[in-house]
Parts: sequence; C-alpha cells; structure tokens
Amino acid sequence: MKKIYLYGNWKMNMTRGETEAFMKAFVSAFASSPSLAAANGKTLEVAVFPPFTSLAAARDAIGVNRGAAPFVGAQNVYFEPKGAFTGEISIPMLKDAGCTRVILGHSERRHIFGESDGLIAKKVKAVLDAGLVPVLCYGETLEEREAGRTAEVVSRQLNTALSGLSPAELEKIVYAYEPVWAIGTGRSATPREAQEVCADSKKLIAELAGKPIAVVVLYGGSVNAENAKELLSMDTIDGALVGGASLKADSFLQIYARAAASDPGA
Repeated sequence: MKKIYLYGNWKMNMTRGETEAFMKAFVSAFASSPSLAAANGKTLEVAVFPPFTSLAAARDAIGVNRGAAPFVGAQNVYFEPKGAFTGEISIPMLKDAGCTRVILGHSERRHIFGESDGLIAKKVKAVLDAGLVPVLCYGETLEEREAGRTAEVVSRQLNTALSGLSPAELEKIVYAYEPVWAIGTGRSATPREAQEVCADSKKLIAELAGKPIAVVVLYGGSVNAENAKELLSMDTIDGALVGGASLKADSFLQIYARAAASDPGA
C-alpha cells in the first residue's frame, strides 16, 4: 500500500481544552487499533495544524505520547525572524512551540487576507531555510475553472512560489492542491479532476527541478470518510489536507481507514 499523508487543518477552531481532548482520543484510537499502530510512520503520516493558541497543548500531548501522536504544524507564519510586525508569528516562535510543518498559501490567506504569490514565495523560502516543512497550498476559483484557466492559475502559483529553489528543496515541500470552490462547500472535486491537476503539478515541479524528483501532493477540499476511498485511490494523490472532518479524531482517522480498506495490498 502506498503511504498516505493525512493532514488536518483546524483553521479557527479548537481551544486548548478541545485540543487536549482530541489528542487523548487520537492516542486512544491508536492504542485500540493494531492496524493503525502498524501503519503509523510506514503507510500513514498524520499531522495536525491547530490555531496558534493551541500549539502548546498539542506539543505537550506529543511529549507524553510520542509514539502515537501526530506531527504538529502551524497554519501560517511570517518570513521575518523578528521585528515590528504586530500580530504576526515568526518561525523561531513556531520551532519553540514544537512545530515541524507550516501551511502556506492557503486560499483563505490568499483571498480573505490578500496574500500575494510573491509573499508566499518569501515564506516558502524562509520555512525551508529554517529546516521546517512547508505545506504549500494552491488552486483555482470556480470562475477560473469554468473559464478553463485551471492549468494557468496552478502554473502561476507554483512557478512563483518555487522560483529559484533547488531540486533538493523542491522535494522537501508537501504540496496541497485545493480548488477554492471545494473548500468548506461540501462539494469536492471528482477523483478524475483531482487526479488530473495533481499529475500536472508533479510534472511542472519536475520541470522546475530539471529532472525527475519524488514529491508529495495532497488533495484538499471537502475531504471526508465518504469520498476518501475514491480520491486516495488515485495514483498521483498522496494524501489529503482535511478541514472540518479533522476536528474529531474518529472522523479524521476514518479517512485513512476507508482508503486503506480499498487497497488490496493493505
């Protein structure tokens, strides 16, 4: 069975207490499931991305249950290490909080908070230089898809964010194709639509590298246990960046369970 990357973006949800409850339920699920325990780190990689105020709770839970706990990441970061940037969070702060991954370029950051392709590129480089894993999001709006501009938008976002990076750096990034029209709407891309863009993304990244390289591309956009089997069975989709379904440990892990059950090699 291929390795599945199951990443949960909690967005502006989950207090410290709710985070502690999630972690307790997550560890309990692993303790009661030999198949999950066997998969952890081999055919399954889990990461959660709490809000900044819950990072310490997540980190503390990992300290107690390191073997079963997921990786912890942040939902955003600024590219400067410190300074007069009111309201921002720095990479050293995230490292101090135990983060190993950072979501960058999410459509909500792009479209609600006005983050440009150029700003996202600076963040990607800064995160790589600090030894953390960027989870780079990209994707088109409904209007852009209906206008036949998906390939153009994806190419622009990836080319800008990855400009000047070495093949080794390109391989360290986790890529997340998230069509804007499928995020939080209950409407997911079809497996064929998602597969097509993820395949094109891998081809584009290899072209930027100047040689074939191995990269991880996730799909995000209303992923849940019901559609996970079909989406994650696609060859070029390596996992899922999950929103609402990641707020409860059981529904989150069920996404992997459904995908694993569909694989004859599992």
